[in-house]
Amino acid sequence: MPAATSASTEPHRPEAKPRRRVGRPASAILDQDGITAAALRLVRKSGYDGFTMAALARTLNVAPSALYNHVSSKRDVLVLVQDHLTSFVDVSAFESQPWEQAVRDWAWSYRDVFSRHTPLIPVIAVLPVADAPKTLAMYEAVSAGFHRAGFPQERIVSAIVALESFIFGSAYDVSAPADIFDSGGLAASTPNFSAAVASLGAQGYANQADAAFSLGLEALIAGFGALRAPQP
Repeated sequence: MPAATSASTEPHRPEAKPRRRVGRPASAILDQDGITAAALRLVRKSGYDGFTMAALARTLNVAPSALYNHVSSKRDVLVLVQDHLTSFVDVSAFESQPWEQAVRDWAWSYRDVFSRHTPLIPVIAVLPVADAPKTLAMYEAVSAGFHRAGFPQERIVSAIVALESFIFGSAYDVSAPADIFDSGGLAASTPNFSAAVASLGAQGYANQADAAFSLGLEALIAGFGALRAPQP
């Protein structure tokens, strides 16, 4: 028999690739933008009552402990949501337009943003702004515009709150049914109201919520404008 050699007679096999680790990746899969987007989806779907940290973690498909590595509480998440939405409100007119037009542009933009997120209004309307830089930037721009227009400084915050109250309420009105004021079978017993409702189409607005918002906003601008100091 021939002498044995050291070479193996087995066929060559390619080196096995390293097996993928089982489980979640080592790197972080969460960030504040992702948490904010998931919170918005959850509140739109389930409302504020259905918004919990456990539900948010399920939406993100992570353990609650992973969520708490990025935010310490439900309030922190809501501040993120508030700041995200407020960043879409346009305040640029306060730098370039007369005060009346700046308030008008800001209010319409504010209403349009929150009319798409009405479930959040009861939460955001009473949420402190201490940790919300974009929200504070909006208030700073509006306050500066009021100040430059000669508005009494001690009335600025009250005016903003009054405008916001009107804006938030009007945001709900955007999604109200078109026949919300239809008297139905009681029209004969409410002739003045029914006639007023019937005349709404003559105002030329495709959406009656816009007509109401325009009327109320112009009244507020006129009323607040009377408080301004005379401008040179």
